[in-house]
Parts: sequence; C-alpha cells; structure tokens
Amino acid sequence: MPKQTFFNLEREKKEVLIQAAMKEFSRVPLFEASISNIIKDAGIPRGSFYQYFEDKEDVFFFLLNEHSKRDNEKFISILKENEGDLFDSYIELYQYLLRKFQNLEKRNFFRNAFLNMNYKVENTFTRNMNTEDHKNRWSEIVTLIKKEKLNIADEREIFHVMKIIMAVTFHNLIQNFAKEISFDESVKNYTLELSLLKKGLYKKVDK
Repeated sequence: MPKQTFFNLEREKKEVLIQAAMKEFSRVPLFEASISNIIKDAGIPRGSFYQYFEDKEDVFFFLLNEHSKRDNEKFISILKENEGDLFDSYIELYQYLLRKFQNLEKRNFFRNAFLNMNYKVENTFTRNMNTEDHKNRWSEIVTLIKKEKLNIADEREIFHVMKIIMAVTFHNLIQNFAKEISFDESVKNYTLELSLLKKGLYKKVDK
C-alpha cells in the first residue's frame, strides 16, 4: 500500500508516477523491474520514490489492486444488466477483459502478471471479502445473483462457486496470454467451459 505522502500528491504528479510504473511493469515482470527506470521516466529522485512506496512490489500491487477494483465494479454493473445471471455475467466480463487487454500496455502488464502468477498476485484479484470495502462489494454481488437458478444451499456455497469460476477464468486468461489465442477462439473456449459448469450448478427445470 502506498504511503500517505503518495496520496497527498497532486493528481498530475500521481499520474506521472503511475504511468512510469505501468510502463516498467509492462516491459518486464515484477522480479526484473527496475526502480531506476521508474524514477527516470517519472523524473523524480530515488529518495522521493521511497517517500511514496516501500519498494517496487508496493507500487506493482497498488497498480494491480486498482485495476482489480475497477474490474469488480464493472462486474457488478454487468451483473445488474444481466438480471443476476451469474454465468452470462462472467462471459460478458471475460469479453470485457479481453477487449481491455487489446491495449498493448495493459496487455503486457497483465501478461507479465498472469504468466508469473503467485499467491500474492492471485490474492489481489480474489480478495474481495477481506477489507470492509470488499466485504460491502461482496454483499452487493451476493444480493444481485439470481440464486433461485442455482443448485446452492447458502452464501458459503456461492463463494465457492465463484472461486471455481474465477479459477476457470484465470486459466483461460493465462492460455490467452501464453498462446496468443484470438478473441473469438478464447471466448468460445471460455463459454464452453462455463456451460459445462452451468450444467452441474443450474437447477433443472421440470418440463
């Protein structure tokens, strides 16, 4: 988490620093990234960097978390549009993410993150229930999901269903980055895998 001095910066100065960090983490994975390159692009002294962040991990996970928060907000919006249909919403979210990754800098940033995935990276995407803000977002998601369509008993089972869907989502995104699969092919593969999950998780309607 950035230090308070970072949040106290003028918006323009924050943006310059964020863009410099995005550029570096898009160029190489976290473990190869250089603080020297970030401060050079941002035009700040090394000492100033450490007034804002503990280290390069600090700024990397701040960027990742900011993207994750925006994606969660987008998911809530999609869920509302799809009247709580969990599977249709995830397919639409997946398409949104693929379109987002058509921006070269964002694609390279997330490729480096996903292809060097560890627990901390995964946790940044999935820790939606840990902080108060995330707990509120999780409560909103649970309220929006059309639960009567699902073969689930309680909120705990919804949590595990979403963990399974997220695992499938991560797998497909990693495949997309590693193999440079086309948009249409990637969506087709993802939709097929979710439809298989849907068969087991949706209640059968008596004819």
